[in-house]
Amino acid sequence: MIIKYGSLIAFGIALIGMVFLIFHKNIITENPIAIFIQICSLGLMIWARIVFGFRSFHAAANTTKGKLVTNGPYRYFRHPIYAAVIFFFCACIIAYPFFENFIALFLIIGGLFGRMLFEEKSLLITYEDYATYSKKTKRIIPFLF
Repeated sequence: MIIKYGSLIAFGIALIGMVFLIFHKNIITENPIAIFIQICSLGLMIWARIVFGFRSFHAAANTTKGKLVTNGPYRYFRHPIYAAVIFFFCACIIAYPFFENFIALFLIIGGLFGRMLFEEKSLLITYEDYATYSKKTKRIIPFLF
C-alpha cells in the first residue's frame, strides 16, 4: 500500500512541475538543440511504449502480469519512459533557462525519481530476476546512472 500511495504522491509532484512549464508556455521553442532533444525524447518514449505494450498504464506504480521486459530500450534503461520525460523537460530548460523553470525541472526529476524507487520495490517483489537486471542496467542514462 505504501508503494502505491508513494508512487502516486511522487507522480503528483512531477505533474506539478510539468503543469507549471506547460502553463507558462515554456515547452514549445524554436531552439534547434531543444527541438532535437525533444524529438529524440518522444521517439524514445514511443519505442519504449511499443516494446512494453499497453499492458500497464496506471497512475500508481503497479506491476502487471507477464514477464519482465528487458529488450528494446529496456536493454539500456530500466525506466526509458521516465528518462524520455526527463530529457524532454530538460530541453525546455535549455530553451527557457529561467530560475522558476529550474524549480519545475527539479520537481519533475525528483518526482519521477521517487516514483522509480517505488516502482523498483514493487518490481523486486514481483520478478525474481529484477535484481540481476537492475545491477546491469542503469535507470535513466545508459552505462552511467
